[in-house]
Amino acid sequence: MMDTAVDWLPRDWRETVRPYVFIAPAMLALGVFLIYPVFNTLYLSLRDSRGESWVGLENFEFVFTDDSMLRSIRNSLGWIIIVPLVAVTIGLIFATLADRLPRGEAAAKSLIFLPMAISFVGAAVVWQFVYNFRPQGFGSNIGLMNALWGMFGNDPVAWLSQKPWNNLMLMMIMVWMQTGFAMVVLSAAIKAVPDEIKEAARIDGANELQVFRRIVVPSILPTIVVVTTYMVINALKVFDIVFVMGSAEANGTEVIAERMIRWFFLGNHSGRGAAIAVILFVAVVPVMIWNIKQFRAQEAMR
Repeated sequence: MMDTAVDWLPRDWRETVRPYVFIAPAMLALGVFLIYPVFNTLYLSLRDSRGESWVGLENFEFVFTDDSMLRSIRNSLGWIIIVPLVAVTIGLIFATLADRLPRGEAAAKSLIFLPMAISFVGAAVVWQFVYNFRPQGFGSNIGLMNALWGMFGNDPVAWLSQKPWNNLMLMMIMVWMQTGFAMVVLSAAIKAVPDEIKEAARIDGANELQVFRRIVVPSILPTIVVVTTYMVINALKVFDIVFVMGSAEANGTEVIAERMIRWFFLGNHSGRGAAIAVILFVAVVPVMIWNIKQFRAQEAMR
């Protein structure tokens, strides 16, 4: 119908207008669902809790002065460093070892990848049973960690209240989920490395560790960058795990995305929630720019 409508235009206008007519629906969708929310969020971040009165940068001042917000920023930095580093490293090790299995490779990879099929909320519920703690008089402790801890004659511990180790325990949930994804993607990249290059290195006297470090890792570096970027962004916007695992403020486990949801939807303060969202958006942009530059640099080398 749109193409027919363009055909009714004067001949000189048809080919000039036609491309814009075809991309108009996509541009409209992007404008409504992406561009408008960005500017509306920026607008709300400069207004009060109800979005009625202008408050300027007051909400951003709150973000960088409130103790809970500063703690969430520090915790988020830990998430974006530790989670990708550990998950990618373990995933790379698993991918390398699984590829050397004479048989059962698919079954082994399926078991490691299985947590990826669980939602973040579901994973948090599963790990609540791992970290479960019940004070004396409230029933027996069923948590796996306390069961192992009790084998050595120790009293049960409220693991999620142990600062700052409780942050690492929450990060472990995301590592558990993301390791399978890293393993599958990196395994595919490793299989794409030509066997001739590895055999030539072995003939020249390189051992398996040297082949891995000097041949395999440089060859799959673009894939490692992509997987790492994906995990950094996921770690920046993590909310479900922290929210489900108990009171973030009481345990000192706040993260930026959790604060955003907490203020916007539960605290009924759209201004502060929007300001946190803007900061989160600004934090993600450099990661994406760096990823694009790395991708272009690798493409230029090919």
